[in-house]
Amino acid sequence: MRPAHLQPRLLLLVALGGAAGTALREGLSLAFPAPHGTFPVTVFVINLVGSFALGLLLERLARRGPDEGGRRTTRLLVGTGVIGGFTTYSALATSTAQLLTAAPLVGVAYALATVVLGFGAALGGVLLAARVRRGDAGHRS
Repeated sequence: MRPAHLQPRLLLLVALGGAAGTALREGLSLAFPAPHGTFPVTVFVINLVGSFALGLLLERLARRGPDEGGRRTTRLLVGTGVIGGFTTYSALATSTAQLLTAAPLVGVAYALATVVLGFGAALGGVLLAARVRRGDAGHRS
């Protein structure tokens, strides 16, 4: 079998999911813009929500079995595509660069908070998925 990155169907799933996630992010960014030189709350929250969702999704999928079939499809469409398009390293980098010029301490705080709290959010998603899975297993007995 061809590797996943060489399968047109799987590439299309990632592209479609990415388009949906990017559109959602852009819509939220336009609806709730941050004035130039201020803490970009919308992008910050988007990245934290995306980190949590990705941790939750990947832990749930990993606990259900190998990365194949429907699990792989879900991971690529939702994880890599939708959540990957929804979250944004480029907006983080751009916002950080703008803030470092306009308000250096805010820029540093923004970058550090995004990375540290993003890690915490992802970990929270993983832990929640693990807890839900343990709860599901306890109800089957």
